[in-house]
Amino acid sequence: MQFKTFSDFYPYYLREHSNNNCRKLHFIGTCGVISLLILFFFTGNLIVLGMLPFIGYGFAWIGHLAFERNRPATFKHPIYSLLGDFRMFWDILSGRVKAF
Repeated sequence: MQFKTFSDFYPYYLREHSNNNCRKLHFIGTCGVISLLILFFFTGNLIVLGMLPFIGYGFAWIGHLAFERNRPATFKHPIYSLLGDFRMFWDILSGRVKAF
């Protein structure tokens, strides 16, 4: 599938993340990424930056493998997928998307 805008992509992204356990793992991973970015800002430790993909993608990919049983959108739509992670994180926090 090809998407012209993120607004077109996001409903597809949510369908690919329909399982609440997968959404929870994405939420945890995004929390980890935000925490690591804050830690890097205060420490300047480059090792912290190296941990970002392992935390962010690790939790997400486990969610897809164990619960969604689908291939992460990252492989075909990397930028939109990254934006989708943060948008879904915000939507979970604000109560627009159910996960917990």
